[in-house]
Amino acid sequence: MEKYICIHGHFYQPPRENPWLDAVEAQDSAYPYHDWNKRVTAECYAPNSAARILGSDDRIEQIVNNYLKISFNFGPTILYWLEKNSPAVYRAILEADKDSRKRFSGHGSAIAQAYNHMIMPLANRRDKITQIVWGLKDFESRFQRPAEAMWLPETAVDLETLDIMAENGLRYTILSPYQASRIRTKGDGPWRDVQNGRIDPTMAYELRLPSGRKLDLFFYDGPVSFAVAFERLLANGERFAARLMNAFSGTRDWPQLVHIATDGETYGHHHRHGDMALAYALHHIESSKLARLTNYGEYLEKHPPTHEVEILSNTSWSCAHGVERWRSNCGCNVGAGPGWNQEWRAPLRQAMDWLRDELALRFEKKGLEFLADPWAARNDYVAVINDRSTQSLKRFLGRHSARALNEPDKTSILKLMELQRNAMLMFTSCGWFFNDVSGTEATQVMQYAERALQLGVDLFGDRLEAGYLRILERAKSNLPEHENGRRIFEKWVKPAAVNLSKVGAHYAFTSIFKAYPEREKVYCYRVDRDDPHHLQIGQAVMVAGKIKVTSDITLESANLAFAAAYLGDHNINGGVIPLPGEGPYRSAVAELSEAFSKADFSGVVRAMDTHFSGADYSLASLFKDDQNEIVRRLIRPHTDDAEAAYRRVYQDHIPLMRFLSHLGSPPPAALHLAGEYILGVDLRRALQNDLTDQAKIHDLLEEAKTWRAKLDAAGLGYAAGLTLEHMADEFQASPEDLRLLTELEAAAGMARQLPFEVDFWKPQNIYYGLMHSHYPIMRARASEGNKEAATWVDLFRSLGDKLRVKAE
Repeated sequence: MEKYICIHGHFYQPPRENPWLDAVEAQDSAYPYHDWNKRVTAECYAPNSAARILGSDDRIEQIVNNYLKISFNFGPTILYWLEKNSPAVYRAILEADKDSRKRFSGHGSAIAQAYNHMIMPLANRRDKITQIVWGLKDFESRFQRPAEAMWLPETAVDLETLDIMAENGLRYTILSPYQASRIRTKGDGPWRDVQNGRIDPTMAYELRLPSGRKLDLFFYDGPVSFAVAFERLLANGERFAARLMNAFSGTRDWPQLVHIATDGETYGHHHRHGDMALAYALHHIESSKLARLTNYGEYLEKHPPTHEVEILSNTSWSCAHGVERWRSNCGCNVGAGPGWNQEWRAPLRQAMDWLRDELALRFEKKGLEFLADPWAARNDYVAVINDRSTQSLKRFLGRHSARALNEPDKTSILKLMELQRNAMLMFTSCGWFFNDVSGTEATQVMQYAERALQLGVDLFGDRLEAGYLRILERAKSNLPEHENGRRIFEKWVKPAAVNLSKVGAHYAFTSIFKAYPEREKVYCYRVDRDDPHHLQIGQAVMVAGKIKVTSDITLESANLAFAAAYLGDHNINGGVIPLPGEGPYRSAVAELSEAFSKADFSGVVRAMDTHFSGADYSLASLFKDDQNEIVRRLIRPHTDDAEAAYRRVYQDHIPLMRFLSHLGSPPPAALHLAGEYILGVDLRRALQNDLTDQAKIHDLLEEAKTWRAKLDAAGLGYAAGLTLEHMADEFQASPEDLRLLTELEAAAGMARQLPFEVDFWKPQNIYYGLMHSHYPIMRARASEGNKEAATWVDLFRSLGDKLRVKAE
């Protein structure tokens, strides 16, 4: 009896980009990382591209790419982010698929996903088509081959969606065993009910669609998948492998496929070191020849379906009530507070549906002014999203324009396409998945709706916001302070909206603190500067000039004049206006410059109110990352003063605190606070600057114990990890530099002694690579009597001990 094993990972993050900036801004909840995409990448996507297999001594024996041996899908929106922000991990994913084709009879292990994780049964037919087409085109552009299959978001399924998939050439998809209704032997045998998860998951099934098309289905092993996701099966790789093997049965007489499917984030993000458990289980099964590792495409080619299946439509893997989790108060939630409900889901869905339909009517009418078929153009627009070059846009317009186009026409077309892009992003499933309408995910989908509304005003002149908010107002928050969806929209979403003037204001304010070239990229905008003015008196700074702001996405541009002044503390004044005639512009700049040069700061403010009045911009108007950076800069003198005061208190009371510690007496709160702050600051600086100063770091840690200081373990560990990573990068660039090796060896030793966790992942990868590339060379030199090489070999082996990698 042939035994096959296939593990599928659904790797996905919701689109988190600011709709106006095309970038993910800082998310405090992801600390110590910049944002959740970075955190999940560090905890899951990267580790699975270089997963550790440990020997009996708990040292790394192999580093392997898990993606090579499993079936997987990555959501297009996270691949879009990875390509820009983590290119090494992105390349590892693509390479794994390429290499898997050699391993699995020409079948790549990657499969596509419906584009932005929309719940397909709740979508209209047009959106279903575009989600599938975008998912397929995005996949092919990245993996350089057509997709054989597609993952459905939340495995939410209906027959119309499956028929569109089959129409687009897809062969199969993967569903939960609870989504099967009945089966029979292919042909005309009797049907057998398999509801409530009773389908045999060890074979493929054929689904005959009402259109006459066919699609093959796999139903994953429910109990084993559940154990992986929720029962800590990944705590031990050998136990994981054994559980997979136990799913085979001697009573079956066909080639069995034991396969599981979970969120890919299970392997490392949800379950720490789950990537290592996965790597070990795959290695153990394969090396012990317990079963053949395969993917769905290969298994399907070797063992086509012998049975037909019918499914339960409007079902999913993460809602016991079908697809109600994304449109009603069905009871499914993520640890909601006592007395909470999710009645808000229905009006949020209704508001989005209403807005989609209102925009669709206007989109089609306006689109026909420029395009042969606006909806066909929408289906093709993903090519422009992935490649914003002039050539890509030219090809797109060449395929779809109905007539000759001027530059304003091109901008209108791009705005139409972006309107539709955001009108789909606003249906991303996470907006409904969690507990409250005030949650990050719900406000994110509202931001996409606001961007669509804004583009609608630009294109059609219609203001649909009032109608949208009337429905959204019915979405009641569980938190009284947030009231309802309308208040949340007005409080958080509307102020986040960006236009070209706001980009200009951001540029103006940041140019007080940064020296910009004539052309600067500000997120997805280009800013071309002319006639710059920069004046400074002590700490005070004034800037002014002309700028042209152009969107890289819509090509819309505006010529603006700006002025901004920093007058001390957190006082920043400024304004941005449409560029006036040369005379008024010169007069305004001259008046500002004269007042500033005399240190007449009240005159500067009056001149700005006179000449640059309009939109009210302030420090609060800055985009978050730059805002954080500038705020830190502005408050640094105050934090320096506070640090000096705390340090005096700390140093003056060291003997007393040690005496109290010896007595076992609790420290006075005021003294404890000062010591805790100073020790945390000094430790962070030591870990960031010189991990080799073991004595200093050791003394600080000992003093922290004396003061009973609660240290920021996550932040300090992260800082130490970045320092170690930087040192490893330097050593990789100059691997024969004994000084760099000596310092890295000492730093790794220090990092191992720290009382908080340090990430050794990248230094270990670098070491493992050098172990195969440079270590044999140096070992050969050492064997020939080269003393420096012998010292290098000894240090390299010692470094391996500290990194826990076998130097063999």
